[in-house]
Amino acid sequence: MKIYGSYTSPFVRHCRIALLQADIECEFIETDATQSAEISPTKKVPLLVDGDITLTDSSSILRYLREKSGVAYMDDIVDFDLFNMTNTVMDACVNVFFLEKMDEITIEQSSYLTRQNERVLSGLIALNESPIEAQLPLSDGLIRLACFLDWGVYRDRIDLKKLTTLTRLLDIARTDKHFIKTVPPFNG
Repeated sequence: MKIYGSYTSPFVRHCRIALLQADIECEFIETDATQSAEISPTKKVPLLVDGDITLTDSSSILRYLREKSGVAYMDDIVDFDLFNMTNTVMDACVNVFFLEKMDEITIEQSSYLTRQNERVLSGLIALNESPIEAQLPLSDGLIRLACFLDWGVYRDRIDLKKLTTLTRLLDIARTDKHFIKTVPPFNG
């Protein structure tokens, strides 16, 4: 089994955590944006290859890994909604980040980026107001959210000062051995 991805991607990090939790042997192949465009039909990471199976999205990869290890995947509808809401907010935040970084387009220059940024801000407020009861082990919805928050704080994309529920979740996640083990080297 091989997984292609970036150490800094919150989507990839969640998959790496699932691999560690399941104690599944997997070769990690670090991949940048140019390489992912060549190897993945969706031109993004993560990409998982296990024999004849190729999975191109972190959600399907997580389901595959959970089922392979005999663990239920997203059987709680509230956690599933948290996972999906986090994906929506994270996608918007990542879009803003990469358009600013790669194309040097700022929020002030683009109504699309303004809307994406507003989605991030309103989404973070809604997530903070969610009835999150974080305790280890974290559910997949909470792992996804914690991976996003950690990435967002590092990339200086989000400010958690007034978001006490999200701060508490991230503090708890940062005590988890698998979360700690997957902290990216943050050099890129």
